[in-house]
Amino acid sequence: MTDLTTLSGDIPRGFAFGTMQFGDRADETASRGMFEACRAAGLTHFDTAYVYTDGRSEKLLGQFAAQDREALFIATKVGYIGGAGRENILTTFDTCRQRLGMDVVDLLYMHRFDPDTPLDETFETLSHLQSDGKIRYIGVSNYAAWQVMKAQAVAHKFGTRIDAIQPMYSLVKRQAEVEILPMCQSEDIAAIPYSPLGGGLLTGKYGAGGKGRLTEDHRYGARYGDPRMYDTAAALTELAQELGTHPATLAVAWAARHATQPTPILSARSVAQLAPSLDGMNYTMDDALYARVSSLGVTPPPATDRLEEA
Repeated sequence: MTDLTTLSGDIPRGFAFGTMQFGDRADETASRGMFEACRAAGLTHFDTAYVYTDGRSEKLLGQFAAQDREALFIATKVGYIGGAGRENILTTFDTCRQRLGMDVVDLLYMHRFDPDTPLDETFETLSHLQSDGKIRYIGVSNYAAWQVMKAQAVAHKFGTRIDAIQPMYSLVKRQAEVEILPMCQSEDIAAIPYSPLGGGLLTGKYGAGGKGRLTEDHRYGARYGDPRMYDTAAALTELAQELGTHPATLAVAWAARHATQPTPILSARSVAQLAPSLDGMNYTMDDALYARVSSLGVTPPPATDRLEEA
């Protein structure tokens, strides 16, 4: 499976690659190797952000993408720091374009919701960037469904719309199933979730005593600290062994298999680490296996309390 079919215009569907490790845990050589492995696998959609690795991620991605820019779909994000005001958006996005070496970025996300800035200011600014030809699509990341729909109404006032959302989603983080993914399907918004491997938890390495972000970064430790998540990871590893595959392959295939057809963002710090995730792009997961993998995690309740009607 490649990501050549589209939703919301020509935002690539299928899978994307996130460059959060470029220039940090992955040096330039490792980063280039992963970029080339993704291209060989058919990926065209690459994701970065202003805050990733102090700008090194954008710079490296820009270098690698330059030789084949027209074939690629490049997304970045602003507003994680400094808020969603006009000045911060314009200043940081100018820096993003300089680092990437690109006049136009395909998709610009607001990295998180800013309760202190009027939505009118944010989306008027984004609409101007779009009408000026500096961005093609507008996205939001880490927004709740109600925040997306509120922002969508504001965007409409300025003649534009939110075309994509980037939520967290994996077998151990399934909150997006409650409202975000159904909203995307209903409103023709591309769902491009990050962390399908649960910060690496679903690779099985932590159950084997491995080290990584969950043990070295308190944010990830808190995010994936629920013992039930470790039970799910252990059960996924056992199932993968039974099926003769890698747990990361199952985790990636499962995240993409949801009925709303999200576009999971793969990531890694080396080609070897990336390989089982790339295998997940072509892993056949039928209804029975999807149900079996789903049963390993906690299915969130529906958005209403009328469980008898669910």
